[in-house]
Amino acid sequence: MSSLRVLISAEQIHARIQELGAQIDRDHPQGPVYLVGILKGACIFLADLARAMKTPARLEFIGISSYGRGKTSSGEVKLTKDLDVSVEGYEVIVVEDIVDSGITLSYLVQIFQQRRPKSLRIATLLDKPDRRQRPVTVDYAGFQIPDEFVVGYGLDYAEDYRNLPDVCVLGE
Repeated sequence: MSSLRVLISAEQIHARIQELGAQIDRDHPQGPVYLVGILKGACIFLADLARAMKTPARLEFIGISSYGRGKTSSGEVKLTKDLDVSVEGYEVIVVEDIVDSGITLSYLVQIFQQRRPKSLRIATLLDKPDRRQRPVTVDYAGFQIPDEFVVGYGLDYAEDYRNLPDVCVLGE
């Protein structure tokens, strides 16, 4: 059985998301903004972020796979679900649960740039810069965390733990 240690509480997450929502409102006062959630991990963060914003938001989802069932990225990225709409000419914020190696996000940024949005920004709940292998610019970061394997609040290990309200470090 694995042990869990709370790294970021549900209360801390909620407070920080309110701040991020206000920051997005200042940066994008008009809207609509497309919030594009990366499945499956970002769905909980995306829902809470959208509710924290006053700017009109449209929700979209894209599916990417790079982990398989392990604790580290396979390094291979594949698109598993594409957008249902065109984002050309719109302000787009890619919403990610965690930015780790940067491999997935650098791949996604290339895809989105080809689709000619008015602007493209990145929002992530968690940023783990110590693991970066590709340079990526994160515009809205909830929390910078150390290089530990985390679960909860959308993040999983082999599809488990996503529904935890806190972000927890998964021990052995």
